[in-house]
Amino acid sequence: MNTRIAASALALMGSTASAQDLASTLPEAVSKVAPALEAYSTDALFGTVWNADSLSLRDRALVTFAAKVTRHEVDDLAAYTALALDAGVTAPELSEAITHLAFYTGCGNATAAAVAMAPVYEDRGIASADLPGPNPDLLPLNEEAEAARQTMVQGNFGETSQGVVDYTEAYLFRNLWLRPDLAPRDRSMITVAALIAAGQPEQMTFHLNRAMDNGLTQDEAGGMLAHLAFYAGWPRVFSALPVAKDVFASRSK
Repeated sequence: MNTRIAASALALMGSTASAQDLASTLPEAVSKVAPALEAYSTDALFGTVWNADSLSLRDRALVTFAAKVTRHEVDDLAAYTALALDAGVTAPELSEAITHLAFYTGCGNATAAAVAMAPVYEDRGIASADLPGPNPDLLPLNEEAEAARQTMVQGNFGETSQGVVDYTEAYLFRNLWLRPDLAPRDRSMITVAALIAAGQPEQMTFHLNRAMDNGLTQDEAGGMLAHLAFYAGWPRVFSALPVAKDVFASRSK
């Protein structure tokens, strides 16, 4: 895909994505090599999926961004950074997103994402001083829930790798998840998106429940799965569907 999306084209989308404008992200080579792919992208993905009511345009842009980072698809990440900014995701939120995803998809993916995003930030006059620093005032911790989580992990894995248990508590749940510049709902949403994009549905039960506790609705979660089928592939989404089905069923009791 092209490495830029015109801000004027995306700014006009408001709450509805223009298939024609989104189609401009496809390089001309697609029509020359795979005209059917061009048609599916324009009609199904850009014309239908991006406009489905189950998920807002902002959330779709953030979920797509998370999938791209997870899959190390940095060649077109500048375009999707611009798309996310124009769809209402703030620069601090994207900064927090790659910081968060470093822990869930690997530091290399997040570092490569930062390199791809830097020209977009520079073009828009976004400086490091405008972005969240390393030591913000953290959100309140649910001590009871964290104690239960830590006890479970310690009991299951303390004898296997105490380092993993300790680092998970210190760096993730008592720090990263409490950083205020990305809402808990959005942290959970991009975590679930990353797990789906990485083909790791076995980790989804905890995080999808947490996402819904943080405000993600069942309709939005279902919409995210449908959206990611196009960006992560049908097999990975179908591997995630049984987990989502069980989570939804357990919460409806």
